[in-house]
Amino acid sequence: MQKHHGQIVETLIRKKGFSITALAHHSDVSRSMVYQWFNKEKLNAEIIQRIGRIIDHDFSQEFPEYFSKQTNNVYDHRSREVLRSNQSRVNVWKDKYINLLEQYVQLLSE
Repeated sequence: MQKHHGQIVETLIRKKGFSITALAHHSDVSRSMVYQWFNKEKLNAEIIQRIGRIIDHDFSQEFPEYFSKQTNNVYDHRSREVLRSNQSRVNVWKDKYINLLEQYVQLLSE
């Protein structure tokens, strides 16, 4: 039985609780393209490795045919660090927005 690459990748993304929107944004593709990846039985190594860097997952266990022994030992976590810093910036702006909304509601009620 042949493994379905798209389903394996989708399962791991959802298990990690990673947003499809965030994955699409950081992959520079549309959400519909991400869903097309999920439906593909065979994904190329570049897509799998790119998704792995974004969601901070080493796919060498699931797809050993796409990873050489040298690649298995060296895994780049820099992409995930960029995501974390971007997410913290988003949270700062979201908090400011919520504070402004609360102040606005309070002014309206007075």
